[in-house]
Amino acid sequence: MKLPNLRLLAKMREQKLLSTTLLLLTLAIGIVIGTLINTGVNAQRAGTAAPDATPLSIPKAVQIGNEFSKLAKQLDPSVVNITADYVPKASEGKNKQKGGGDDGDDDSNDLFRRFFGGPGGGGSGDGSPQAQRREQSGTGFIVDKNGYIVTNHHVVDGVDRIKVKMHGDETEYRARLIGTDRETDLAVIKIDAKKGLAPVTIANSDGVQVGDWVVAIGSPFGLEASVTAGIVSAIDRPGIGQQFQRFIQTDAAINPGNSGGPLLNIKGEVVGVNTMIATQSGGSQGIGFALPVNTVVRVYNDIIKDGRVTRGSIGISWAPGTKPDTLKALGVDHGVIVSDVTKDGPAEKAGLKAEDIVLGINGQSIRNGDDLVGRVADLPVGSTAALSVDRDGKKMEFKLTIMDRTKVFANDPRVVGEKAVPDAGNGKEEATQVKFGISIRPSSDEEKELTPDKRGITISKVESGSFADDIGLMEKDIIVGINRTPIASVEDIRNVQAKLKPGDAVAFRVVRRLPSGLRGKGAPRTTTMFLSGTLPQN
Repeated sequence: MKLPNLRLLAKMREQKLLSTTLLLLTLAIGIVIGTLINTGVNAQRAGTAAPDATPLSIPKAVQIGNEFSKLAKQLDPSVVNITADYVPKASEGKNKQKGGGDDGDDDSNDLFRRFFGGPGGGGSGDGSPQAQRREQSGTGFIVDKNGYIVTNHHVVDGVDRIKVKMHGDETEYRARLIGTDRETDLAVIKIDAKKGLAPVTIANSDGVQVGDWVVAIGSPFGLEASVTAGIVSAIDRPGIGQQFQRFIQTDAAINPGNSGGPLLNIKGEVVGVNTMIATQSGGSQGIGFALPVNTVVRVYNDIIKDGRVTRGSIGISWAPGTKPDTLKALGVDHGVIVSDVTKDGPAEKAGLKAEDIVLGINGQSIRNGDDLVGRVADLPVGSTAALSVDRDGKKMEFKLTIMDRTKVFANDPRVVGEKAVPDAGNGKEEATQVKFGISIRPSSDEEKELTPDKRGITISKVESGSFADDIGLMEKDIIVGINRTPIASVEDIRNVQAKLKPGDAVAFRVVRRLPSGLRGKGAPRTTTMFLSGTLPQN
């Protein structure tokens, strides 16, 4: 009985093993087949996500072009970016912190804001001029192949250095100021580019009409060669507080930094200089103002001739906005009612009085105050003018001599600007000025002891915006060498200077005292350094 049972058990084990093997084999084959099927499905999905879509292709580049793109290319070499920097006075810094000045955000009553580009550079807290230096930017355009550039007065007003860059040219040119006219907010600067420059083409702005296409080119927020287009919204818009500003209004987008840039007609000719914006946000709101180029030309020609604009005056003031009913009640249909006669001016000397009504000048009728001031301003200083006047209903004639407007209104800041307050010096030091923009004096024995060779010349002052300021020279630096020439006297510096010319590289070897906070116990009191740069071309 035992033997059959053993055989039966053995057979049952064989069958169980065979079944297990078949089951495992079946599972393995299923897994492999499932993996292959899943991979194929995924591959199919990846390759045919949109089986009816046609792949896109990029065609060859073709420049379509239009009138705007053509004039943008045409003017590209003629429009420049202007950057100017300065060290603000203490009082100016306080005013700006309180929101004062032209760009104060709190001045909601003044709709018109001049637009200086670029934020003020703020100080680092050490009180040095380099730390306090601020920067502003604007735009200009070349009007003469010899490097003469027109921009706004407020772009370069009160700055120490003016730098100019042309689009596509990494060179930074130092510009010099030829002259300004604050009453039209215009300035002329010059660069020596040492290459041919492309001046703009000037139009006659008397031909500008409402609805004309115009283009503004400038550097808003420091972005060079930005182009915007719009139309002329209005012409002959009056300025705020300036008798010689009559603007072209446009809706072409103008932003901070566009100031001084050209406003162009559709032919690429300059019809105006972008000067002002009306805004409540500080940016463009579609109301920009450009000074007509005919006014610009007259101002430019005076500046390149005399360095300033000379305008005639007869020395009277009047109340603006006189109503026709007022004139009618006084028995006239046109003219200017005199409200004040300037002391010792031409009108007073000729016998004019307040409440006289000026009807005409040199045989031509006068419509209003702007008409009168425009005619008088164009008369040569020293020439004689004949005024037709109504006094208490009686017609009278007066002859007077035209005077320089800045002399007649010498105390009016609207005409001559703010008068500078002279610095209070102690008069003890008579500094020797040298070409680099520094005042120097012989070093004391104590200072000489700080130098390696017991010699040197001490800087007593660094002129703001000068070459020395540019390269980082500071007051109290001790100059011990220039271009490997030892310096022991003022005469040594003069001898080195006499051998240099614009464009030469100059390296100063100076000894500078270290601030006490940077000196550890037993550490050196001074450091010796080289400060170098290339002398400007002008």
